[in-house]
Amino acid sequence: MVVTKNVQDSQIDSKWQSISTGRAWAARKRELTGVSSSRIAGAITKATHDQWALARRCQAAHIQNLEAGIKTLRHRLSLPIGEKGTKRAAGGYRSKSEWFRKSRRLATLEDRHAAAVADWRAGRVRVVRGGKRLLNTRHHLTQAELTEAQWRQRWEAERWFLAADGESGKRFGNETIRVTPDGEVSIKLPVPLAHLANTKHGRYVLTGRIAFAHRGAEWADRIEANRAVAYRIHLDTDRGRWYLTASWQRPAVQTIPLGTARARGMIGVDTNADHLAAYHLDRHGNPIGDPHRFPYNLSGTTTHRDAQIRHALTRLINWARRAGVAAIGIEDLDFTAEKTREKHGRRKRFRQLISGIPTGKLKARLVSMAAEQGLSVVAVDPAYTSLWGAQHWQKPLVTPRREMSRHDAAGIAIGRRALGHPVRRRTAPPPHDRSDRAGHRTAQAEPGDRGREGTRPPTTDRHPGEPAPSGKRTRDPSASNTVRDAPSTQQWVQDSLMRTG
Repeated sequence: MVVTKNVQDSQIDSKWQSISTGRAWAARKRELTGVSSSRIAGAITKATHDQWALARRCQAAHIQNLEAGIKTLRHRLSLPIGEKGTKRAAGGYRSKSEWFRKSRRLATLEDRHAAAVADWRAGRVRVVRGGKRLLNTRHHLTQAELTEAQWRQRWEAERWFLAADGESGKRFGNETIRVTPDGEVSIKLPVPLAHLANTKHGRYVLTGRIAFAHRGAEWADRIEANRAVAYRIHLDTDRGRWYLTASWQRPAVQTIPLGTARARGMIGVDTNADHLAAYHLDRHGNPIGDPHRFPYNLSGTTTHRDAQIRHALTRLINWARRAGVAAIGIEDLDFTAEKTREKHGRRKRFRQLISGIPTGKLKARLVSMAAEQGLSVVAVDPAYTSLWGAQHWQKPLVTPRREMSRHDAAGIAIGRRALGHPVRRRTAPPPHDRSDRAGHRTAQAEPGDRGREGTRPPTTDRHPGEPAPSGKRTRDPSASNTVRDAPSTQQWVQDSLMRTG
């Protein structure tokens, strides 16, 4: 039996649990303040509370993933064996043995879902300070090529850290861990440790100096304006060094009217597993210049992957600024429900491909980084952008000196969709005997442009000097200008054959 709960009940439970969690956090902070200080108590309890909140969000995402898998399995098990699927839903299983195995997996997922929902209702999460992976490494020291002392050093280093949130209005943006513009680091000691201070006001100044190679100018601007900056001090056992990490929250992104964003053209960006394909379009939707590709490699550590995405987005934004556009068009991709094994089955390479595309992280970083440079981001529907882009734009733009891929053509389709134009190069011509005979009708022209096709003004048969009718056609044909056909408004009079003078 699957435990279910509607959305309204979940929102109510989450609200009351957040209130109770906040009260518990405040109580823990008050208890710890008596033996240390309010700042140190807040720093310690904030770290544990954030870790609990992260585990809570991961638990909710795990429940949603289980529900998606259960729904797909139930649908496919209800269909006859061998029934073909559609574009919107998968079909039945191919054999009885596969049907039986999937029925067993359904029972397993239902058990996991019931246990996860029970933990969610009880407010119970499982958190390992130091990391679950490092904890399991303790049982496999030989495979990890570590000694017990080396593992113990890593384990203690992961659990030893000092963090403090920033405070706007305080000196240099943080009162607990203060960093001056010249790199001096000092820590505000609690009252029981005040005798260890080496400077006035109960502060302990570290001997080392720090410097930020990345976003150092932005960090200096914040601390000189006394804006909040959060710091975290931790030990890297592999390098044997202590590191200080600074972080801050950027202001909310300001939205601008869509017409303003489209006024100077658009950069259409197609997101792929290993590169960004971008094309510059003018305000009419015409491609300008050659395509641009910004590659990145998402293999390796998390730090390496983050750096690759950051470098690719930085190059994209710098090129957009040089192009003079006001906005960047991207696809509103979301593969949350597309990665499950139950939906795509044995298509392992396809599941790995869509799992490797950093859609959520890329969109969030692009919005924040573009806002710093005064650029807007327009998200469009990703449906058929690659297919229609290749159909209408790939072949016409290929030249002996220019290569076009499906991804480059998809960038044009995304940019045109962000500008409000149709993807195809030309609209369908009008039928015969309606205004003109199946001539090409372009989609790029605007109402005020010269040569734009439109309805022809009515021409009627009327006397010279007679005012034109109010735009209505008559049943009579238009008057002819040839000599053979006299205008219908004139009368022909035969001269007399007998003329005497």
